[in-house]
Amino acid sequence: MKPVTDMDYVEFYAKKLKEDNRHFEQQKMLIESQMESSASLFRNMFGEGEEFKENARGYLKKLGII
Repeated sequence: MKPVTDMDYVEFYAKKLKEDNRHFEQQKMLIESQMESSASLFRNMFGEGEEFKENARGYLKKLGII
C-alpha cells in the first residue's frame, strides 16, 4: 500500500522499523546531532553552570516568557 496521509507515512515508517531497525540508528544519530548542536548554541548564548541559569532566565524575562 502506498502511503497517502501523514498517518499512513507514520504507520509505514513504524512497520519498516519493526522489520529492520537499522533505520532507527539513522534517526538516533540525527536526534543526537541535533541535541549536541542545540546544547552548543545555548552554551554559547548563555554560558555554563550557574551563569547559564542566570543568563537564560534574564533572556526569558526579557522576552516576557517568564
